[in-house]
Amino acid sequence: MIYVSVRNHWNKDYAPAPFPKTQEERLAAIEKYQVMPSQYKPYEDDGSGCGDYPNLPIVSGDARDPFYPWDHPETKRNFGELIHAEEEMYAEHRYDISARLRVPIRLQVLQTVGVMLGLFTIYCCLENVKFFHSLAEKQYPKPGEKHYTFELE
Repeated sequence: MIYVSVRNHWNKDYAPAPFPKTQEERLAAIEKYQVMPSQYKPYEDDGSGCGDYPNLPIVSGDARDPFYPWDHPETKRNFGELIHAEEEMYAEHRYDISARLRVPIRLQVLQTVGVMLGLFTIYCCLENVKFFHSLAEKQYPKPGEKHYTFELE
């Protein structure tokens, strides 16, 4: 008999505490997340559920140094490092907020609209022009003889 034991915590154990309202709660959150008091700024208490979790700056996974000796090189993170509350949106395989586009968005939109208008113009101009192969009457070896064409009469 195979017995599998999974010893994990509950989801409630990962949830942040309520938004700090007093200085004692703020100091407890600073100690809990091990950040400097000058750097600790919680998310706004707008009901998003972030509670006392610190509002960290957004750094994309692609913007992190690939040659640094990370503890977890797959995610470019060190052990015990705090992650952004929306880290799954800014991971290395997701959106790169620090990317600089080679072509500005405005020019990309103009190029797309230009190509679509060009194709539409070509379609409108050539809609009445019909392209087809010229056809002639089917030729048989001897006129007047019946040939089996396997067609119903």
